[in-house]
Amino acid sequence: MNPEYLGLILLAALITGIFVGFPIAFTLVILALVFGYIGFGHIVFDLMVFQTIGMMKEETLAAVPLFIFMGHILEQAGLMERLFKSFQFIFAPVRGSLYLGVLLTATIFATATGIIGASVTVMGLMAAPVMIKAGYDPKLSAGAIAAGGTLGILIPPSVMLVVMGPVLGVSVIQLFAAAIIPGVMLSSLYIGYAMVRAFLNPRLGPPLPVEERATSYWQIVKEFIAGIVPLGAIIFAALGSIIFGLATPTEAAAMGAFGALVLTAAYGRLTYAVLRDASYKTVQTSSMVLFLAVASNVYGSVFTRLGTGTWIANSLLALPVPPLAMMAALMGVIFLLGWPLEWPAIVLIFVPIFLPVVQALKFDLVWFGTLVAVNLQTAFLSPPVAMAAYYLKAVAPKWELKDIYRGMFDFMLLQMIGLAVVFFFPQVALWLPAVLFK
Repeated sequence: MNPEYLGLILLAALITGIFVGFPIAFTLVILALVFGYIGFGHIVFDLMVFQTIGMMKEETLAAVPLFIFMGHILEQAGLMERLFKSFQFIFAPVRGSLYLGVLLTATIFATATGIIGASVTVMGLMAAPVMIKAGYDPKLSAGAIAAGGTLGILIPPSVMLVVMGPVLGVSVIQLFAAAIIPGVMLSSLYIGYAMVRAFLNPRLGPPLPVEERATSYWQIVKEFIAGIVPLGAIIFAALGSIIFGLATPTEAAAMGAFGALVLTAAYGRLTYAVLRDASYKTVQTSSMVLFLAVASNVYGSVFTRLGTGTWIANSLLALPVPPLAMMAALMGVIFLLGWPLEWPAIVLIFVPIFLPVVQALKFDLVWFGTLVAVNLQTAFLSPPVAMAAYYLKAVAPKWELKDIYRGMFDFMLLQMIGLAVVFFFPQVALWLPAVLFK
């Protein structure tokens, strides 16, 4: 059989296995070994060893468990609660103040943690009861919490961007810089939408009653300083040191993780149970991502050696469509893949398949990586899968799932507007890296 066709069968077998429900990492390894052995014999075993060793030598990936650990520790420090409380006090007389508080807190906290589940869960636990008590609209409230929580996948230090850098062969630091303005832009879109709706219809988000407001100006200042100053130090240690070239992503992740431990201890929240829980969750998430990275690397090398990747790229490039239309089609495929699949599978399996096409069309890979990141954030808000909905439903059982979905749908449309802006105006993503890394 022609090797290219064998690779197509390999790709079809992978997609079938994923939709049937087989574990993705094991499916990747088994299919790669079977089809590789059929295609070029026992060399596939040597290929597997070399690809695994090569992936283990990728220093940047050491930042993944450190950033995940930092996020889980900060989740326990109580900083998000204090920050939200301070915004609640500051904006209490304003219509939609809780929407504003949720989205500002989520945006700031996204710069200190690159994981979604923790952000949506903590925001739900913290804000949902207050919103329900204040009579806020369930749909808009759920949408604001879910959309704000998903900013962690885009705004640095995003774990997804750390993983995507080696896949695209670009600097993680440049990806971090490129994602900042789109992330802030999306946050601004969320805030503008929620506040305009609350202003036009006060029943959606009335001002907080007097008994829910601060008793003194000093109480507001105290809560704000306690929430923002320590978090600002962590953000500078983890993100500022990367952006300004003071540390590599791995070094900055280590500084951030250590700072999170010190901060949690200073707040009296660092117990053995907290440390054990954060460590367990870190090992669980990191092992999933990194094992999938190794498995997809082996699969990708077999797929490439069979020549199917080049054949697919040449076939797509031969189509009589403009380059931007081709890029739009790739974004459409990634958006659809984001419904049933988690981001590691898409970044590690499908992005490398699309990469030769992007390179042949001479698109900037940093821009492409930013588009993928914004696109996958959109997928987290897209029914029917939309993992953010299930995270939120678990901690806010009083809200109906259909209301959560309905609220998320509005913010998904805002996401798509943001994606279109980055798509048609690449400098939204590329301006800051150009300024910082001349």
